[in-house]
Amino acid sequence: MPRMRTVELAVDDGVALVWLNRPDRLNAVAPELVDDLLTALATVADDGSVRAVVLAGRGRAFCAGHDLKAPEPEGDSRARLERLQDVTRALRALPQPVIAAVHGYAIGAGAEFALGCDLVLASDDAVFAFPETGLGLSVTGAASRLLPLLVGPLRAKELLLFGERIDAQTAEGMGLVNALVARDDLLERAVSWAKRIADRPSTAVTLAKRALDRGIDSAVDAALELEVSHALLTEHTPEVAQATERFRTG
Repeated sequence: MPRMRTVELAVDDGVALVWLNRPDRLNAVAPELVDDLLTALATVADDGSVRAVVLAGRGRAFCAGHDLKAPEPEGDSRARLERLQDVTRALRALPQPVIAAVHGYAIGAGAEFALGCDLVLASDDAVFAFPETGLGLSVTGAASRLLPLLVGPLRAKELLLFGERIDAQTAEGMGLVNALVARDDLLERAVSWAKRIADRPSTAVTLAKRALDRGIDSAVDAALELEVSHALLTEHTPEVAQATERFRTG
């Protein structure tokens, strides 16, 4: 197994468990977490023993979005944004289906990670939100394409334009979540679903996932490119600086 500090990877009986592991920061996204997650997903993709994947978060949350209290990252902004988008690309490109096991916060990039998965289970304490517009930012994880597919264009605009948090029951009603699970049963249910998939013929499962995604993949690529261009336009506006400062000092 590769050495990673912010992501854990374990494989057992055909199922890979991928844990986001920055619990002290509610698994908020930082460059190291993105790098580690891409490493873990690449490892899974190359492991012929893995038939299904569960993506989960350590601690009190799945992923609370970008770590706005972290130092401003250096380097080319486009490269950094595209690196984050590579998580969505990697999740969708995996030959194995991925089940997101969401508890606590799935905010911003965390919600987009869930969108990139094939199935989403949520505990009854899960909270979803796409708060980017309130921070003067643009979504970057193909939410502009995947969210309307799941919840419809009107609901997608409501979620993106208002940026309000929704509870797990509302998310399920919108079609953002496959099923709700008691918090204590979430991981067990996610692994159970993964094992049900792992027990099916792997070639058929891989082809089914590929066939289902093929119709939207080109549109997802276009959405990712458009989102990067919008993110670059918004990233250094006064509104972003003001909103970030309020968050850091709030």
